[in-house]
Amino acid sequence: MDKVIEVHNLTKRFGSFAAVDAISFSVDKGEIFGFLGANGAGKTTAMRMLCGLSYPSEGSGRVAGFDVMTEGERIKRRIGYMSQRFSLYEDLTVFENMQLFGGIYGMDDSRIKRRSAELLERVRFSGHRDDIVGSLPLGWKQKLAFLVATMHDPEIVFLDEPTGGVDPITRRQFWMMIREASSAGTTMFVTTHYMDEAEYCDRVSIMVDGRIKALDSPEALKRAYGAASMNEVFVKLCR
Repeated sequence: MDKVIEVHNLTKRFGSFAAVDAISFSVDKGEIFGFLGANGAGKTTAMRMLCGLSYPSEGSGRVAGFDVMTEGERIKRRIGYMSQRFSLYEDLTVFENMQLFGGIYGMDDSRIKRRSAELLERVRFSGHRDDIVGSLPLGWKQKLAFLVATMHDPEIVFLDEPTGGVDPITRRQFWMMIREASSAGTTMFVTTHYMDEAEYCDRVSIMVDGRIKALDSPEALKRAYGAASMNEVFVKLCR
């Protein structure tokens, strides 16, 4: 399969502290790749390097064919990114947010209108296109942030703790959206500290103290560590 992310000994140092310590992995096109670990494990720091938002201290990597060391701006144009805080403008309407981000991604007005209508219809939210985002429940803000990140049909979508703070039903619905996008060929790179969400991924890596301690499919990891759940795998790795 095509490799859309390739990383070799990628490292990020802040002074003498290595927040990300020589990690290596690859991600296939259309894969749902889970980047797991406790808060502070280095997940977000690693993702920011892959998104062209921060440059590595050492190592190498390519995202969508571009070098993370030298081509950060080109990477940004080929990916979608959903941050922990969703990055939505709460005083704008649903459609105005989609219009704004579509413009940032270089889409023309006709494509923005067409794509917005398509995405809102897909999640049955067309009747709320003129609602102010600040008035929406958290779960709908989360879904809207996902739609905004996929507006321009990116090759890869990076989701940083996308389900934090929402109820279990909304979390499952959100993962259905991720699976649907993956089935259409979009690569999904997801950071989370919810170990049960690893079950939805094709493969997962588990970070502990800035290093990748394990990387495989959820079933293979459970077999390897004699565990009934991914939470048990994580506990054994942390010990």
